[in-house]
Amino acid sequence: MIEVKNLTKVYGDHTAVNNLSFTVETGQIYGFLGPNGAGKSTTMNIMTGYIAPTSGEVYIDGHSIFEEPERAKKSIGYLPELPPVYPDMTVLEYLRFCAELKGIPLGKRERAVMDAMAATRVTEMKNRLIKNLSKGYRQRVGLSQAILGSPSVIILDEPTVGLDPAQIIEIRELIKKLAKDHTVILSSHILSEVSAVCDHILIIAHGDLVASDTPEHLAEMMEKSATVEASFRADADTVRPLIEGLAGVQSVELETAADGTTNAVIRTEEDADIREALFYACADARVPLLRLANRVLSLEEMFLELTGTGEEEPEPEPETRNRFGHRKEKNKQAEAAPEEAPAGSGEEAKE
Repeated sequence: MIEVKNLTKVYGDHTAVNNLSFTVETGQIYGFLGPNGAGKSTTMNIMTGYIAPTSGEVYIDGHSIFEEPERAKKSIGYLPELPPVYPDMTVLEYLRFCAELKGIPLGKRERAVMDAMAATRVTEMKNRLIKNLSKGYRQRVGLSQAILGSPSVIILDEPTVGLDPAQIIEIRELIKKLAKDHTVILSSHILSEVSAVCDHILIIAHGDLVASDTPEHLAEMMEKSATVEASFRADADTVRPLIEGLAGVQSVELETAADGTTNAVIRTEEDADIREALFYACADARVPLLRLANRVLSLEEMFLELTGTGEEEPEPEPETRNRFGHRKEKNKQAEAAPEEAPAGSGEEAKE
């Protein structure tokens, strides 16, 4: 299990991670989702002990990554966004080298290397130079070093970035397979990737955690949209008073088509359901109601709403909460600051 408590990282006047807290339960795939520059890579680098935080704590299986780094890191396998491979080594040479760095006992080292290659299906490439491999196979080699020694936690930072669709599918299947024996944390800004493989989703924006839930519960939240769409066989002047007279209606947008039907987008209070009342109002006024439904947010729309990366809106007051109960407060420093500081280069792999 991983516990992240009040984690903050500040670069000069830029706050990359802002008082972040969450818990990762054993045996699940967690998706760490957010736009570029949201603080995902910084958080992962702190969780693996690669960089130090400004403040906060990280515990891996009960061991502090800062106070007991050696014990904590033995439980972690890490694949940075740039795979930490050495191109002039063969796959086998590289993995033997990584096994030695990880302190795997000499008598168990060769078995660990063979198991890692088999799990990621790179055994047939073991005698080839890494620089001669495709990007998909280099990513597999990076995964091999991450799972060497069978750590309980595997952290993957943008594991499918730059891969073609076939390679992405292969890596996703590998991640699902790894989750049978490991807890996996997967960072991405690709919505379909997170929804396809993850048991739990953490959404981060401007260094803040804005949602933490299962994909199923997030989907339920998307269905509870505060927008109703309807169509009427009547003109806008007839339809408007019917809608505006209902309790819970905040705003109405009407558009009359060439055939005389009027389409309405009705914004309501968050917990209001006006559909039944609107149906009876139309029946009493003998206005034909052709279509009536809550608007269901897509995953993309939910992402834009939670991260504030869609159309600009007035900044909410501090401690404003979104529909998931998390702070929707923007980080003013992050808006004006440069992009999140990158993780270390691929050549600087360290355990």
